[in-house]
Amino acid sequence: MNSKERVLAMIEGNAVDRLPLMPITMMFAADRLWVKYRDYVSDHRVMVEAQVRTAAAFEFDHVSAISDPTREAHDCGAAIAWFEDQPPAIDEAKALLAEKSRLGALKAPDPLGGGRMEDRVRAVALFKEKAGDKLIEGWVEGPCALGADLRGINTLMLDFFDDPAFVRDLFRFSIETALAFGKAQVAAGADIIGVGDAAASLVGPQIYEEFVWPYEKELLDGLRAAGGRVRLHICGNTRRILGGMGRLQAAVVDLDSMAPLTQARAEMGEGQVLLGNLDPVAVLRNGSAAAVTAAVTECHRQAGSRYIVGAGCEVVRDTPLANVRALAGYVREHQP
Repeated sequence: MNSKERVLAMIEGNAVDRLPLMPITMMFAADRLWVKYRDYVSDHRVMVEAQVRTAAAFEFDHVSAISDPTREAHDCGAAIAWFEDQPPAIDEAKALLAEKSRLGALKAPDPLGGGRMEDRVRAVALFKEKAGDKLIEGWVEGPCALGADLRGINTLMLDFFDDPAFVRDLFRFSIETALAFGKAQVAAGADIIGVGDAAASLVGPQIYEEFVWPYEKELLDGLRAAGGRVRLHICGNTRRILGGMGRLQAAVVDLDSMAPLTQARAEMGEGQVLLGNLDPVAVLRNGSAAAVTAAVTECHRQAGSRYIVGAGCEVVRDTPLANVRALAGYVREHQP
């Protein structure tokens, strides 16, 4: 069974030869190629080479086009702060939609329009040539995440109370952008699309159910209708919204270290594939290889058979290589 077959079998509820391994690596992967992170996020060829090399070295079952959360916002015209060896970031002081009235004139960017979104689409297409039997993962920002990038995260949190109609219009624009972007990646060869909606972890269950969940559901349904599978990634403390996340019926749900696997399993049911929730800093970066193995063993016990090994969020760039290899060591020896 090769990597792609393994992950798809896990998603589809079929037998697998061992647990899949799908940690998020961005800066960690760039460092394996000895390139500056700005080069990694700016040139899809660099990203692809780094991902393919990293996946081979550490026995990962996937390669991923995730790099930073600013691609869609950049192509919308948002101000981006660039750094030589760190991820680009939204300049919230110059938020594109600081004036709400600008939303009405904003057009969803063309994912093949020559911007940073197209660079990710090209990464997916190049993975088809270079990644062998690895599962290919594309990535888009979810409605709350992109809304926060365009409006400013602190301002958006106030908008939920001050101007609910604006929030709905903003999220409508966000999923229009994400759907076009995700469909372009599926067409280029992505086997699964990661939907990152980290800002959703900051809202309570009432706001999540009323404002966020319906738009996440529309986005996931649209991606599935286009032939894509979805990996839902909401990093942070999501324990208050786990039930809603489960009802989205994503192929895979990531859990950060603050979200208990036992609670997720209870609220999402036995059929949901869970990924995580190994603490990427306290355990994976700062612990020993033996501590990593022990932690993954416990994650597996809590999650049960529908489980993919990975950290709660990105593998930190200076994580000891022996600790990352410990993940591969565990999956080699364990069936669900």
